[in-house]
Amino acid sequence: MLLILFFVQCYGTNSAKRRAAAKHLIERYYHQLTEGCGNEACTNEACGSSPGFQRMDNNAAAIKALELYKNNAKLCDPHPSKKGASSAFPENSAKGAHNFSACSNGKMNLKDLQPTREDFRDLNYLTEEKVYEILSLCSETEDYSPLIRVIGRVFSSAESLVQSFCKEKQHTKEELKSLQAKDEDKDEDEKETASGSSTAMEVEPEASASSGDGSSNGENNIQKFGPVEVSVDIDAVRRVYDRLLSNEKIEAAFLNALVYLSPNVECDLTYHNVYAADPNYLNVFIIIMENSNLHSPEYLEIALPQFCKAMSKLPLPALAKLARLWSQYGADQIRRLVETFQQLITYTVISNEFSSDNLVNEDDGVVAATKSLKIVYYANVLGGDLDMDHNEEEDDEPIPESSELTLQELLGEERRNKKGPRVDPLETELGIRAWDCRKPLIPYEDFINEPLNEVLEMDKDYTFFKVETESKFSFMTCPFILNAVTKNLGLYYDNRIRMYSERRITALYSLVQGQQLNPYLRLKVRRDHVIDDALVRLEMIAMENPADLKKQLYVEFEGEQGVDEGGVSKEFFQLVVEEIFNPDIGMFTYDESTKLFWFNPSSFENEGQFTLIGIVLGLAIYNNCILDVHFPMVVYRKLMGKKGMFRDLADSHPVLFQSLKDLLEYEGNVEEDMMITFQISQTDLFGNPLMYDLKEGGDKIPVTNENRKDFVALYAEYMLNKSVEKQFKAFRRGFHMVTNESPLKYLFRPEEIELLICGSRNLDFLALEESTEYDGGYNKDSHIIKDFWETVHSFGQEQKRLFLQFTTGTDRAPVGGLGKLKMIIAKNGPDSDRLPTSHTCFNVLLLPEYSTKEKLRERLLKAITYAKGFGML
Repeated sequence: MLLILFFVQCYGTNSAKRRAAAKHLIERYYHQLTEGCGNEACTNEACGSSPGFQRMDNNAAAIKALELYKNNAKLCDPHPSKKGASSAFPENSAKGAHNFSACSNGKMNLKDLQPTREDFRDLNYLTEEKVYEILSLCSETEDYSPLIRVIGRVFSSAESLVQSFCKEKQHTKEELKSLQAKDEDKDEDEKETASGSSTAMEVEPEASASSGDGSSNGENNIQKFGPVEVSVDIDAVRRVYDRLLSNEKIEAAFLNALVYLSPNVECDLTYHNVYAADPNYLNVFIIIMENSNLHSPEYLEIALPQFCKAMSKLPLPALAKLARLWSQYGADQIRRLVETFQQLITYTVISNEFSSDNLVNEDDGVVAATKSLKIVYYANVLGGDLDMDHNEEEDDEPIPESSELTLQELLGEERRNKKGPRVDPLETELGIRAWDCRKPLIPYEDFINEPLNEVLEMDKDYTFFKVETESKFSFMTCPFILNAVTKNLGLYYDNRIRMYSERRITALYSLVQGQQLNPYLRLKVRRDHVIDDALVRLEMIAMENPADLKKQLYVEFEGEQGVDEGGVSKEFFQLVVEEIFNPDIGMFTYDESTKLFWFNPSSFENEGQFTLIGIVLGLAIYNNCILDVHFPMVVYRKLMGKKGMFRDLADSHPVLFQSLKDLLEYEGNVEEDMMITFQISQTDLFGNPLMYDLKEGGDKIPVTNENRKDFVALYAEYMLNKSVEKQFKAFRRGFHMVTNESPLKYLFRPEEIELLICGSRNLDFLALEESTEYDGGYNKDSHIIKDFWETVHSFGQEQKRLFLQFTTGTDRAPVGGLGKLKMIIAKNGPDSDRLPTSHTCFNVLLLPEYSTKEKLRERLLKAITYAKGFGML
């Protein structure tokens, strides 16, 4: 849970009683939201037991609890069935607060950690058996101070933790084998029976459930990378935590010890290189991160931020080892780790006022938690469904360098990203790429932190990203925590700065060599010959000086007066896409069932034409334009460097996919019943059959029950890769001509690249109404504006798309939806018969003040239906 400790700011550090009271109330509100009062007939709308209550996640419940506290909202009394059974109303919170305040300045009285001789003074490390032995003695006397002191001493010392909970030497091989077996619980049962400890037996079923939630993923991970060998017995640590954390007095000892431990560990890693001397030092982080209460409010203020700072100091090999270890944990444990770091980030963000003068990038706690979250992110990737083998081959010929490079070097302005976009060091250390994962353990969306995205100053963050200094942290180095809207803004800054750089270099060339000044990528096209004119011009540029493709696009339609401030380019892209994807041209095939296009392996067009199509897609991203293209997801995966596989056929060729799937699942004799071979047949543009052997002599090799998997894999390989190899390589080459120096692949996943190119298909006009601004005398309460929105909301889907096309130049919503589109409706004179007009470059609609709603509808429909071309008003 995430409880917002609002009382710290409201009452100050000297109001201990009021702080404790406020903390108690916020906790009660939080548990009321997440657990309810226990009364199924509860009428309190802010209670989880209320029949109409809408469930919310932990972060939302924490924020809501703070609001309820500030508004002095109603609190339910615990139902008789809940009294005494929940920890939502702790009786010992005052004592816990006292213990916490003793170390609030990062210091601890060492006397609290030094037990007397009868309190196990000579015990310098812990084992599971020893913990239960001490716990048993404490339970008999009802005095837990000996155990508290032992925990305080051991858990505040890195040296003691390294030695604690180690696996027994004779069981090391058994432990490694148990990662691949499903009978781990049986071995643990025998171990606990031998020890004769009843307390251990009580928690065993729960521990088994937690460690077995992702056994199959763990097995796959071991097969791919080998087992991660650590000396700590993780299952034993989990059982100990499960037993001890239920006792509030003992939990305070863990908290106080962590506050004392973290600065020392950070110092050891920063100045003494302890991991290189003893790799078992990683046990400290393994053991601490198994504490399931790290996300509780007492930890969020001081203990967890300090520990995250220490974790961020781990060397790269240690981070990689930790990621590999956690990847074997399974989805439930990964989700717990994610929630721990996410709640710290959310708590810090909403309890501070970040701005351009107080950047979130400069908050050590948020930065350290984000760096720690990166370890979990890669563990999530490693533990998922990995495909590391099916990679597209690199282009045989490198993309030609610009002739301007020499001048840049002379001016001391060599391209920063000359060697290509950056790669995360941890990704390199692990030997994977994020897009190698077909399906992670938990969804990527769980790593996005929306409160952080809201306060992030992206212009400053992008600057830190480009400068790459250790003193300034950029969240763009951890793109998994950013949503698509924020990342798109970062990409926009990168593209614009690159445009300005090309413009400046062009100006320098004109001065030094006397060349004609041409700071833009100018395309002058005829509307009726847009493909011929545009592709010929782009082909010349790609051959002569590819760097010109990185200039700002400026389109001019011959015979039209429109000035391109963005709107003309939008229409240009739309016309090009309509022409290129016309099935009559034959460059792409169209599937009526999926409404998707695929490369035509029998196309008569040369490779240059497909290269130019790739350039057009790259230019659309580079110039922030949305295209109405319909490719299956496998195309975007291939652009990222991954080959298509059998599962991708479900999206691109669904009928074929189902047929091959039926073949794999067929229970009869495949050879006798189906009589198919390793030779397949395709048809060309004229319907003539073309035979292809999946294997040499394929027409003589029958498909059997034994080799059918091989047949399916080869069939998919042919359909998605080999048959369109020339066309796709040319297409990808053109795309990379524009985006090769862009952080596109670093920031975005394949599905996000589709969103960048195609925009959102969800048209939420209510969100558009909320975000629209007004000018020229109109406001949201104007009578005609109310009539206008009633009219637009009554339109059908096709009419709404025409309206968007008329007003913005595209019928698709931008990344983030229509709420991110800043449209302006301006007054264009009194009532008249003039049609509404628009400036698509700036998303401005000029609307006369029509006298009636009927006239408004008639004029608007006529304008959006017959709009084509540009003119000067």
